[in-house]
Amino acid sequence: MKDKLFTPSYYFILAANFLLFFGFWFLMPVLPFYLEEVFKVNESGIGVILACYTVASLCIRPFSGYMVDAFARKPLYLLAYFVFTFMFAGYIVAGVLTLFIIFRVIHGLAFGMVSVSGNTIVIDIMPSSRRGEGLGYYGLSNNIAMSIGPMAGLFTHNAGASFTLIFTCSLLSSALGFVMATMVKTPYKAPVKREPISLDRFILLKGMPAGLALLLLSIPYGMTTNYVAMYAKEIGLRVETGFFFTFMAAGIAISRLFSGRMVDRGKITQVIAAGIYMVIVCFFLLAACENLNAWNPSLTNYLFFAVALFLGIGFGTMFPAFNTLFVNLAPNSLRGTATSTYLTSWDVGIGLGMVAGGYIAHISSFQYAYLFGATLTIISAFYFHFKVTPHFNRNKVR
Repeated sequence: MKDKLFTPSYYFILAANFLLFFGFWFLMPVLPFYLEEVFKVNESGIGVILACYTVASLCIRPFSGYMVDAFARKPLYLLAYFVFTFMFAGYIVAGVLTLFIIFRVIHGLAFGMVSVSGNTIVIDIMPSSRRGEGLGYYGLSNNIAMSIGPMAGLFTHNAGASFTLIFTCSLLSSALGFVMATMVKTPYKAPVKREPISLDRFILLKGMPAGLALLLLSIPYGMTTNYVAMYAKEIGLRVETGFFFTFMAAGIAISRLFSGRMVDRGKITQVIAAGIYMVIVCFFLLAACENLNAWNPSLTNYLFFAVALFLGIGFGTMFPAFNTLFVNLAPNSLRGTATSTYLTSWDVGIGLGMVAGGYIAHISSFQYAYLFGATLTIISAFYFHFKVTPHFNRNKVR
């Protein structure tokens, strides 16, 4: 019973996490159309407005980790979840662009808090011996939402549904998730002594080397999630690019069959290294699709989706392992800070990937953007092998 993973609370937090991310991803691809059609915002303005969410989330992440470590976690989680849910209703009543931007910033702040607190709570309620497996399934709930949410949102929009109805669907999904979140039972957390404010209360300093390795990997990932459809169009692939993300999600799901258990057996750095090697090959193949398409278009179509599948397996293998690595570098009193540092490293890389990918494509092509991304994965592999792995083995606390 001690190592029982699938408790009612674990199921509830999985459902809460899925419904939160489904509401988020359901709305995500529709917002550019909303801003363009309702507020007449141009492309560059749309990018800036949507980026407010990410910037706000990044700004609060370090403070979220400190608050989750210093105060009761479930009340913070529920408060952030409620504000996140309420902002969908705010979009419905936002009649002017300024008010929409304000709601977007608040939404990002709430997401930064709810993601850190939820990730920390799921660590609290699972046995440490099955942490890798448990985090793997928790991450899978995000990935499933990411694979079906955008398609459902775009289908609803293309079917002629009003923006009010779309906002309402996201609101209902998140509201149901909030109900699930209230049913999560968390273990008692003894009050902690408030230590003087210092940098290591907001950032896990021992996790900085791993954070840099993860950041380098997330830059090409950010390029892929934002520009792979434009890349396919640029090189003339005759495929439905929406299925790229379906295959990627399938790869992540496949990785859950083995990665979490390997992590729980203590092979954290080995699992991460294997994932890095896989994504190195994938990004070079993705960059090669332009030249291969000129030689054999049919083969390139199959390769394009094979790359998506193995990218999913590679990153899906690394996700729970990296998360566990950060947690294992921190004492229990700094679990929130460890989680915050992990998520912040990932999000900063995603943001840099969006900017770098667009800039490189503007001055040359998306092929060179992916070559640049592939080069970063090689640098990350060397850095992880020679710096992160020995650093982790010296400093891990469990």
